[in-house]
Amino acid sequence: MDAHDPELLRRWHAGDERAASELVARHTPALARFIASLGGRDEVDELVQDTFVRAFGAIDGFRADSSLRTWLFTIARRLVLDRRRAAKRRREDVEVDETHAVTEGTPLESLVAEETRGRLARVMERLTPTQREVFRLRVGEGLQYREIAEIVGSTEGAARVHYHNAMRTVKEVLHA
Repeated sequence: MDAHDPELLRRWHAGDERAASELVARHTPALARFIASLGGRDEVDELVQDTFVRAFGAIDGFRADSSLRTWLFTIARRLVLDRRRAAKRRREDVEVDETHAVTEGTPLESLVAEETRGRLARVMERLTPTQREVFRLRVGEGLQYREIAEIVGSTEGAARVHYHNAMRTVKEVLHA
């Protein structure tokens, strides 16, 4: 757990509302990146807010077996998956497009960025959903395998295998 989180949680339990605001400010950027990487780009702000609402509502159940960030990522992941299921029930198509990014710069920089996005999209298409998620959590968020395993609901060994297989595919596609 981040060294500051237990103190902030203690202060919040003691009635210090600023501690809750500090927790939100501290974890919002990583949660937003994670949710966007799962395909929730259009609803990032709402899903981040819902994550904190759910977490703060269940904070008494947080056992601190893992870091607060890992727990928040787990909640966010469940919210994204729940939304996808609801969208499927409504027969709406939820499209995940890895190439949505705003770039500015010279035409050459735009060309290079577009080529890079295209290569990344090709790589991500070849990964299984679990490999994609493990890869994003490890590379994009720098999480440890133990934390990744908890978030995706697997073992640490399985998370390592998924990451290893994802990296092998990434290398194959990028060197092809």
